[in-house]
Amino acid sequence: MILLIDLCYRDGSLSRDEFVRPVERLLREAGAQFTTRHYAVLSAPEIEAADAVVLCGTALQDTGFAGHPERFSWLPLFERPVLGISSGMRVLSSAFGGGTEPCCEIGMTDVHVLAPDPLFAEKETFPAYEVHEYAVLVPDRFIPLAASERCIQAIRHRSLPLYGLLFHPEVRNEWVVERFLRRVETARW
Repeated sequence: MILLIDLCYRDGSLSRDEFVRPVERLLREAGAQFTTRHYAVLSAPEIEAADAVVLCGTALQDTGFAGHPERFSWLPLFERPVLGISSGMRVLSSAFGGGTEPCCEIGMTDVHVLAPDPLFAEKETFPAYEVHEYAVLVPDRFIPLAASERCIQAIRHRSLPLYGLLFHPEVRNEWVVERFLRRVETARW
């Protein structure tokens, strides 16, 4: 079961339609079993039962999640696949001691692959949809996988199956989510 985590400012917000529902659609179309929970009501048993986690993005100024790092302290101990999308990348980075810096990108940008990885196999560059005000400073235990001209766009933990994406694959790069799901299904990390 995949645990889809809604990082929007409140459970049931209108932002859920823009940032969570498209990811739910992709999981449903792939035949993945999943459950969606808001980060503020997430329980330890739900985390323990998850085979993988997807941390969804939020609207530009929706950063309430950042004020509650204790709600994500389980991430360094999780050791199962995680895909952090946009704000989810910020959460993942923060849980491992990474910071942020201002970097506003809205709209389409070219992303260049920096390091080989199955998520980006056979890609050197691709267009991606951005909507963020901050870039992530890559934590020590992560490597940068892809970048735009302005900032790092994708990271991966050096030894655990943990990924962060600053761009929104659910908008124009559904293949990234599909590849992540295939890796979850085959448990090849």
